[in-house]
Amino acid sequence: MNEGRPAVFLDRDGTLIVERDYLSDPDGVELIPGAAEAIAELQRAGFAVVLVTNQSGIARGMFTLDDYRAVAARLEEMLTSAGVTLDGTFFCPHHPDVSGDCACRKPGTGMHMDASRELGLDPGRSYFVGDKRSDVEAAVALGGTGILVHTGYGPKADLSGLDGVLRAPDLPGAARLILQGAIR
Repeated sequence: MNEGRPAVFLDRDGTLIVERDYLSDPDGVELIPGAAEAIAELQRAGFAVVLVTNQSGIARGMFTLDDYRAVAARLEEMLTSAGVTLDGTFFCPHHPDVSGDCACRKPGTGMHMDASRELGLDPGRSYFVGDKRSDVEAAVALGGTGILVHTGYGPKADLSGLDGVLRAPDLPGAARLILQGAIR
């Protein structure tokens, strides 16, 4: 995995888009202000920007895979309209109480490792941005840097025992930290 391109692994709900608890309706997709511009700036600086999202509502029967795909298509459409395309999107449809354990569900690193293999990324040189502890724990496991944003569930997140995880007000703030070299 060494020598790969650095990435910014982004959570979806509460980080890239407004948190809507088990979003299944494409009409509910709303970008966090400044998110598309932050992605564009990160990509111009040479980072791959990859979405990694837990979607346990599928396993729990709260929405279908088609519902997830409709929301994902709406998000992609909104980003494209803003001139941005994600380098990759990975999702976990599982929940341990319903479908058993899996390697992909965050805080596991399965989605990050799949993305790294498929896109030639180096997780140790990457950033992990999200609004929950589970979003940034992969940074510790893979040697990257975690940034907890205070949108979504961020203000309630307990980071005790996670050394080196930084905080930012939102995705644009996290991008500023990364681009200003305040990290690494």
